[in-house]
Amino acid sequence: MKLLLRADSSASIGAGHIARVVAYAERAVARGWQVSFAGSTANAEWLATRFDELGVARAGTPDPSGFDAVGFDAVVVDHYGLGDLREEVNAAGAKLVSIEDDVFGRRPADVVVDSGFAPGPRPDDGSDVLLRGIAYAPLRDVVLRTHRVSAAPPLHVTVVLGGGAEWTKTIELLLRALRDTELPFVADVLVRGEPALPALRPDQSIRVAAPSPALPELLATTDVAVSAAGVTFVELCCLGVPTAAVQLVANQEAGYRAALDLGLAAGLGHADSLASRLPEVTAVLRELLSDAELRRTLSATASSTVDGRGVDRVLDFL
Repeated sequence: MKLLLRADSSASIGAGHIARVVAYAERAVARGWQVSFAGSTANAEWLATRFDELGVARAGTPDPSGFDAVGFDAVVVDHYGLGDLREEVNAAGAKLVSIEDDVFGRRPADVVVDSGFAPGPRPDDGSDVLLRGIAYAPLRDVVLRTHRVSAAPPLHVTVVLGGGAEWTKTIELLLRALRDTELPFVADVLVRGEPALPALRPDQSIRVAAPSPALPELLATTDVAVSAAGVTFVELCCLGVPTAAVQLVANQEAGYRAALDLGLAAGLGHADSLASRLPEVTAVLRELLSDAELRRTLSATASSTVDGRGVDRVLDFL
């Protein structure tokens, strides 16, 4: 089987699409498939180096209007900005597998994959097969191999808002809220840029670093995560890390709401309104940091919901 993966990343797009197709590359290579990648990995090279480790051929950045599917048996597209591709891909002799997030990235395909927690109704657009639900969530091998261990006090908090570069101000507000809990913690903050750090209590500390492949190792000792409601949040669920989730962008709304409804996370609301709700945000974080039973409940619910075998289910179908 010859498989082509098509996705992009950038400072504005973030790194989530690359993380997902890396998961596809890992599982496909493990089956002996020949895998290639086409797209930009700007701002996500720390994830995309995995392609090189796997021997995945990289075609670079294709023409934004399309790509060459000739010679492939299947093409996996994880992209919001590309339109209807099915006729083009089928004409090249390949099946189109389209990854969508509710209405984002939606297009007709031979196989449609929506790994949302609770996908809503979808209009009939002629797609042949719909694989929908969190059972199809793509998780990288490093996440599946990671096992959490107990850390010594104080609580270890990890703040991660994905691979985008424009969330520095949001990070600053979240760190202020963490400080205002007045509880002891050691926080690792993964962000591009240099957020202004609040004045801390003597029993609080913050370390800032750029996103890197070491994230799963960091999460292994994390007691509480503060995360955007995107791809990293799904990884946190699989690992059973108790998480306070924030909605950064419109394409995270459905997943954020479903996560709260299913009891997978504590909710911090939309990033745009954090400044006006800082006491409320602080109260949510204070409860999560101080209530061990709440953390155990969130951990158990999340880890039982996301088993990490989504890619294999899609590839089994192919």
